[in-house]
Amino acid sequence: MLTTACSTTEIDRYLVGALEHARKSDYAGWSKHDALNSPLLSALSLGLRVPRLCLIQGIMRSPVDLRGMLGVRRTRNSKGIALFARALMDRGQALGSKENLAEAGRLLDWLVEHPADFPVGMGWGYPYPWQDVGFYAPRGLPNRVVTSFVAQALMQGYEVLGDSRYLDAAGEAVRFLLDAPGRILETPHQLCLAYVPSDKVTWVVMDVSILAAAVVARHAALSGDGSRLTEARRLVAYVVDKQTDYHAWYYAHPPRDARITHDNYHTGFILDALHDYVRYTGEFRWADAYRNGLKFYRDRLFDADGAPRWMHDKPIPRDIHGSAQGVLTFLRAAGDTELGDESYRVDAHRAARWAIENLWLDDLGRFAWQRTPRGLRKHDLLRWCQGWMARALAGLLKSETDRVRSEKRVAREPAPV
Repeated sequence: MLTTACSTTEIDRYLVGALEHARKSDYAGWSKHDALNSPLLSALSLGLRVPRLCLIQGIMRSPVDLRGMLGVRRTRNSKGIALFARALMDRGQALGSKENLAEAGRLLDWLVEHPADFPVGMGWGYPYPWQDVGFYAPRGLPNRVVTSFVAQALMQGYEVLGDSRYLDAAGEAVRFLLDAPGRILETPHQLCLAYVPSDKVTWVVMDVSILAAAVVARHAALSGDGSRLTEARRLVAYVVDKQTDYHAWYYAHPPRDARITHDNYHTGFILDALHDYVRYTGEFRWADAYRNGLKFYRDRLFDADGAPRWMHDKPIPRDIHGSAQGVLTFLRAAGDTELGDESYRVDAHRAARWAIENLWLDDLGRFAWQRTPRGLRKHDLLRWCQGWMARALAGLLKSETDRVRSEKRVAREPAPV
């Protein structure tokens, strides 16, 4: 059992385990909402909203994973590929592994070669049909959330691997994010985008707009093209405007449109995107919104031992995505002395340690999905479990390696005369 901060050796052991599990299936696996990839369940849904919702939720919530029995096929998930690519780049840089960097390049190439079929820019979606509360998305329809995560991976690929194709593809992703249909609200000062590219969707998922804004800001910084920054600024303004007086964000707007209130990983998405927007643009007007939101996130969405809470008022189930998101969000804050402080590094280690101690399946060589009062839910959800934890642990490994190198470099510097 890990009782102190995770060592780089310990971090890498579980990181390698998550990566090896993904490689065994060539990065193809099951996903949380993929029930309709079963021919049987797809037929039973009759193409109707309520049966679709019930079947997806039923398979997802089953204590036993029924996907294999029901013929749900394993697929590559673009968001998962992006997560694994970023994990490999971080590990490659941390350990000087050319093999990891080459593997990351192959995954990024796959993303560039497999965008969704859509007339505006380049976008990516899920490899299964998906019925959500506010919309239905056919298999392969691009959406702004997946596209944002893919674009971030591509831009990291440009920075680390130096391939301009990745920056070009990210530029096309910016076009999809901003120019595809789905502007739910637009004023001179605020802009809100729909999850999917449709002018018929009016359901607001709060993280969508700011995820897109962070992509635009980073692309502008890398490309030197700031022509879309005004739109990005309006996207951030919309989301920050919806922060509550106690510094939280609801999952949807208006809040009554979803049963989810202030949940763990969507809050982390918003904080990370807000941080990145501020950093890439230098616009510090929203720094306090970030700092205050970060404090709410740490105090209300994690327990003292690093266990992730499902929502601020509902701790159970303990979901691996919350653990992974905590590592990433706290690391961002720890590495930025203007917007955060080094104390958040302790929280990153606590979140990682809790996941390792409570969700790692030593006999199976992978992470489980959730811990509940009834025990572990061991569903093998490749992107949700291994993808997110690989991304988080690789980020922690690189952060710790960079910190040690920095300390050694400072120690070697001659004292001032």
